[in-house]
Amino acid sequence: MKLLIVEDEKLLAASLKTLFTAKGFEADVVYDGESGAELALLGIYDLLIVDVMMPKMNGFEMVQQIRRKRCGVPVLMLTAKSEVADRIQGLNSGADYYLAKPFDTRELLACANALLRRQGSEVNVLTFGNTALDLSCGVLFHGEKNIRLSAKEFDVMRLLLQAGKRNLSKEAILSRVWGYDSNAVENHVEVYVGFLRKKLASIESNISIEAIRGLGYHLEVNPTC
Repeated sequence: MKLLIVEDEKLLAASLKTLFTAKGFEADVVYDGESGAELALLGIYDLLIVDVMMPKMNGFEMVQQIRRKRCGVPVLMLTAKSEVADRIQGLNSGADYYLAKPFDTRELLACANALLRRQGSEVNVLTFGNTALDLSCGVLFHGEKNIRLSAKEFDVMRLLLQAGKRNLSKEAILSRVWGYDSNAVENHVEVYVGFLRKKLASIESNISIEAIRGLGYHLEVNPTC
């Protein structure tokens, strides 16, 4: 599972990342609401943990923005603002749960796991057109036809399926799959997209990976397949 922590208190953000990483999660951290909204809309996260009082865009505004753009990822809001009116505002903005600081880490983990369980099959399988990706075993399938993906193929395919018809830039794919500190270049993305196109064809998928110069890649359904 992949989490995004949006928290401007860097010490707390680091502590949260350490906590979730120790429990087997992947966790990224950003320190303002604008960056949080931008990454959330990539569609690559299973859960967002969002503070309220942040620079550039507060947590309420961030969650409202991603909900307006039909981003349904679960949101756990963490904040020192614990009045009833604040909790109501947080839930009305689109958060799924509101946990006041200071909090017990056991409760935090329990809330996160509950929100992830609530997603059910949406967390385990991603579907587009007649094709699905089983996130538990890395198998891409259409009907009875299936093929296993390599680790990098899986990561790229997952990003594309989560984005759907939205364009993902090569830079975004590079940073999410290979990491910010990697020596990988854009050609690596092109190579793996080529691999995935061949694997989609091998299972007679009706989805295609389309490229737009300067914007990146997105998925389309080919109605003739």
